[in-house]
Order: sequence, then structure tokens, then C-alpha cells
Amino acid sequence: MRFYLFVVFIFINFGCTPQKKTLNTARPNIIFILADDQRNDVLGCAGHPVVQTPTIDKLAVKGIRFTNAFVTTSICAASRASILTGLYEAKHNYTFGKDPLKTELINTSYPYLLRQAGYKTGFIGKLGVKMEGQDTLLGKMFDYYQLSPRSTPHFETMPDGSQRHSAEIKGDQAIEFINEQSSSQPFCLSLSFNAVHAVDGNLTPGNEGHYPYPAAVADLYAGMKMPPPKLADPEIFDNHPDFLKNSLNRSRYFWRWDTEEKYQTNLRAYFRMISGYDKVMKRVLAALEAKDLDKNTLIIYSADNGYYMGNRGFAGKWSHYEESLRVPMVIYDPRAPKQNAPSTSEDVILNIDIPATILDYAQIEQPDIYQGESMAPLIKGEEKKDWREGFLFEHRMDHPQIPKVVGYRGQRFVYANYYEQASSGFEFLHDLQKDPDQLENLKNHQQYREALMKIRALCFQMEEELSN
Repeated sequence: MRFYLFVVFIFINFGCTPQKKTLNTARPNIIFILADDQRNDVLGCAGHPVVQTPTIDKLAVKGIRFTNAFVTTSICAASRASILTGLYEAKHNYTFGKDPLKTELINTSYPYLLRQAGYKTGFIGKLGVKMEGQDTLLGKMFDYYQLSPRSTPHFETMPDGSQRHSAEIKGDQAIEFINEQSSSQPFCLSLSFNAVHAVDGNLTPGNEGHYPYPAAVADLYAGMKMPPPKLADPEIFDNHPDFLKNSLNRSRYFWRWDTEEKYQTNLRAYFRMISGYDKVMKRVLAALEAKDLDKNTLIIYSADNGYYMGNRGFAGKWSHYEESLRVPMVIYDPRAPKQNAPSTSEDVILNIDIPATILDYAQIEQPDIYQGESMAPLIKGEEKKDWREGFLFEHRMDHPQIPKVVGYRGQRFVYANYYEQASSGFEFLHDLQKDPDQLENLKNHQQYREALMKIRALCFQMEEELSN
């Protein structure tokens, strides 16, 4: 990463990134599993009191769970583009409404480079991005691919007329891909679920169709009273500026979360969707074991962005709060000596680190253009120096109800600038040490003036560096 991370503002614990370390072991197989719209704490292994995720929990026990994993842009299009390319949104310049990803960026994407280096590559599910010459590029990136439609269907009609959930179909396709593999050639399978994305066109109050789940989990959570959002006090919403009160996060809140009936019905359905794809993961990993490929297969599990689920009076994501930016991240390397590896890590991990990590394990040199870092040293429990202690986040989509934002999330302070609001922008400053729920905006507090000036300058400097 660039030099600026090594020189600025030590007093607020802003950090830097490590020198790249390449693994010396044989090239493993890789399965990368990506969920949609799920924040970091909605897992059994993260201590959630309700949701059941036994497959992910077992991976976390055997591997490592990163408790401070984030996305750099909290929306699926930009985040998935970042995961493919290893770049911030300001650099790849892709989100909804933008031109397709440029060919030269795809030519340094992790699946393209893996296939060039002799990996058998597969992609199943939600791609979430458009690319220049997409049909041609898909054939260069993947030996096998089955893409979900651009809409968000969760049930598909089978040839016999029956309905099958899309997560289960993806599981069948993943198993088909695995069954065709052997130990003679390494493979990388990207399995991308549409779950747990809502059906955005469904506006029916109290209807489970907002979050359609497989029949296999229909009885889960039946009769259970779902716990209320942690940040449900109406005063929390009332303390926001008008541009956030009138945002899409608030509009969609009235679709799903604003009454007790809607909240209880939709949260049960949402949790069932999570448990549903967890069951699919169990089948996929069982197929891997049946082929005797499990002992040399790295498993990466994460999500493309967080989710409010009624917190702060919001739905969706798209903003600077922790619920929006934090995602789950579990990585299991069966070859790593467990005694050397921690079970959890508090290191700050980003979605742009995923492609760098995949290439590192595959012993492929990371392209100079990448802006993330390999997590391999952290996974192996190696001593690391100068690992990042903060990161830039951004959201630049043109949408009348999604205010654009750029900011910096550090160990202690979070700064956000909604730069198109009013003439000079609207800023937030949160002190995570004293206010971990980010309930108070300290931007105008005199005792935080110096911290604000420095973190604002750091944010602007990083923004300029990362976009060039």
C-alpha cells in the first residue's frame, strides 16, 4: 500500500499495511462463499441469541473469524466489484448506474489470474456487476459459470413444475462442479448466494415473501418472539439530519420493520433464509469431503455489505454506521496448524483483501494496482507488523434517496462527510471508545476539534491517493 499510511496521525491510532508474504505450501483449492445483505453479528458463532448457523460456526471453530471485517462501499454492486478487482469504488468507478467494469480491471481480477495460472475456475450465483464484453470475459474468467438473473428471484420453476429455492439450486450446481474436480488440478469455486437479499418489489405488510426461505427451514423459529433492534429508541432516529431521515433507509423501514407484526414476521423469515443457505453450505462441504478434496481446500465466507434490520429506524445499508459497513468473515485453511492460528482476530479486514488473499494462497503475484492486502499471515498466526488500523469508506451512487458519503473508520474515531449535503457537506464524528453505538455526533464539540481536523485531512488525502 502507499506511503501515506505510514506517516499520518499516530495519536489516533491510524495505521498501515504489511509487506506482502507469499505462502510456500502447495497450491490449495479455494471455495469462496459470499452472502448478500448480512452484517457481522448475525451468526451463531458471533453470539447471536437466535439465528442458527451450525455450518458456519464449525468453520469458525476450525478456522479463524475476523471480528473487525468491513466493506469499503456498502452496496452490492460496488462491493462485489471491489471483491473482483481488489479496488476501492473510487478506483474501479463501478456501482449501479455506472458504465460496466473496464476490461483491463477484469484482466487483473482474481478469477482471471487464477485461470491463467492453471486453476479450474467456477462461479455460481449472483455476480452483481456488469463488465465490458461480458459474455467474452466470463469465458476467460471461468471454466464453469451459472449466473443468477439480475433480479432477485428466490424460487425457480423446475422442469417438472415444482418450485425450488435458489440457494438450494446453487448448492446443487456447486456440488456438480466439485464432483468434476480431482487432485490433479487445483480449483477455485465462487459461490454467491442471493440470500439474504429481500424481494424489493414486495410491499405487502407482514408478508414472509419479503424474505422467501426454503421449505427445509420453514419450521425454524416458529413461535419464537424475535428480540427488538438494539437501537430502537425513536430518539435515535429523530437525532438524524433530514437528508438521512428522508433517505431510502427510512422509506424501506416502512416496508418491513415499522410495526411489531412486520418486524416479527420478516425477521423470522430473514433468519430462516440465513439458516437455509447454511444448510446448503453443509451439503457443499460434505461433497468436498466425499471427493477427498477437503484437506487441501481453503474456505472463505463473507458478505457483500451489512444490514440495519430496523436499527436506528432504518432498513437497508448505504451509510457510515457500523451496521452498514461490518460484515462476517470466516476463513478456514485445513492445512494450517491449529495451535499456531488464533480462533478470532480483531485485525481490521476489508472486502478488498479477499482477492489478494486468494492470489497469495494460489502463489500468484498480487497486481500492483490492488489496494488490499493478503490475510494469509493473519490466518497462519504469524507476527505481522504495521497492519492497518483504519480504512477509507465511500458510497458514490447517484440516487435521490441515497446521500453520497466518504469517510474514515479508525480504531477510535469514525469520520463521515456527506459531501453533497449543503454547500460544504454534512459531517459526522464519532468516538467509538466513549460511544461505540455512534449515537452522538461530536463534529461541533470543541474538545474534539483537533481530532476532527486531523481525521478530515487524512480522509481527503486517502481519497485522493486511492482514486489515482
